[in-house]
Amino acid sequence: QVELVESGGGSVQAGGSLRLSCAASGRGFSYTAMGWYRQAPGNQRELVADITSGNTITYVDSVKGRFTISGDNARNTVYLEMDSLKPEDTAVYYCWVQGTTVDAHVERWGEGTLVTVSS
Repeated sequence: QVELVESGGGSVQAGGSLRLSCAASGRGFSYTAMGWYRQAPGNQRELVADITSGNTITYVDSVKGRFTISGDNARNTVYLEMDSLKPEDTAVYYCWVQGTTVDAHVERWGEGTLVTVSS
């Protein structure tokens, strides 16, 4: 069983910053990739950024230069530093993890954390 614990999020004015974190735990679990997706009302869920255990990083174009993703392999934790936030960044942000336990490949989603950016 792999569990995700998300933290961070909240409300901020445009131009501000927020930091999201997501920790995965489970017996013998190691992540191969972790990341963040977001879903705004009326929109499909989209990838924001992800990182592999080998530190290969992907960003959606709209956040490049403003968001920074980082990972801690030892703690199975991923961080998303969000700077220069814009109202269009408002969404529910979901942590996503892919990895292995002692006997299985695992993929999990977090429950989501709301980020609200006001103009």
